[in-house]
Amino acid sequence: MHTPPDHAAAMPLYPLLNVPHEGDVPSLSPEARVKAGAMLAARRRAGLRAGLLPDAFRPRHHADALAVQAEVARALGWPVAGWKCGLPGPGKLVVAPIYAPTVCRSGTGDGSGMTEADVPTARAWTWSAPSSPSARQETGGAEGVVRVEPELAFVLKADLPCRAAPWSPQEVDAAIGSTHLALELIDSRYELTAVPSFDDKLADGLVNQGLFVGPMVGGEAARAAVRFPITVQVPGQAEVVHEGVMPDGPPRGPLYWLAEFLRQQGTGLQAGQTVITGSYAGAFNLPVGPVVRLRYGDLGTLSVRLQAREGVILPG
Repeated sequence: MHTPPDHAAAMPLYPLLNVPHEGDVPSLSPEARVKAGAMLAARRRAGLRAGLLPDAFRPRHHADALAVQAEVARALGWPVAGWKCGLPGPGKLVVAPIYAPTVCRSGTGDGSGMTEADVPTARAWTWSAPSSPSARQETGGAEGVVRVEPELAFVLKADLPCRAAPWSPQEVDAAIGSTHLALELIDSRYELTAVPSFDDKLADGLVNQGLFVGPMVGGEAARAAVRFPITVQVPGQAEVVHEGVMPDGPPRGPLYWLAEFLRQQGTGLQAGQTVITGSYAGAFNLPVGPVVRLRYGDLGTLSVRLQAREGVILPG
């Protein structure tokens, strides 16, 4: 399997930052963007939540938010192992990096013949409910669980760099090396009682804390997989079936958009990076400890054992 180049962390996240904004809202100063990025990076590294950033450091539009994203990446110094994305809409720009120290993989196969002893572990910050009754109700009273989103992940075998000509869907298809079942690992750097704007969330990486890349599936079957049931099996609990629907239509659509968007930002995509393009069933909680199995319709089954992350995330 391809891996992202080691120098990925040294490259600016958005060298050109070509994102216009409407109206006369002034942008954050470069100093404010740096400060905002440093605060969010410190929270991400330690798995901490806190209130909204001070008003002087909060992003005011998408361009600010992406500039703060870039400062988070610079402060962390972690290689970018992939991206999350979705098709843009009014007031919505869905793009954020996924960092190498937060990615877990199950291997290169399709997961067939896996015994319980072979089930891989994914480490993540747990979604612990605070003492506030209203906030506890928001999380269903769950403590010591990991919040996840079921997705498909596309691993690239070839670069899609910045260039003058746009990338066609056919060229992006040719750059895909494999398709996998995946779980996006969800967490926020804002406390549950905070009410962040979309740009606050965009600056923080759109609640991504990591990614579990599961077994490989057939690329042609996956590219047409818009709707299928997602069955969740947890030992000692009743089986739960979610109606899986891809929010943006065919799952490669957001990847085509991302390749072109990153080309315009002077960034590009690199061989070995993994791209996820939207949840099939929103976000839900899974317990830490037992082996959990998720069946993605006829595509295959993902098995994982979630483990609570502790301490500070270190690169490597």
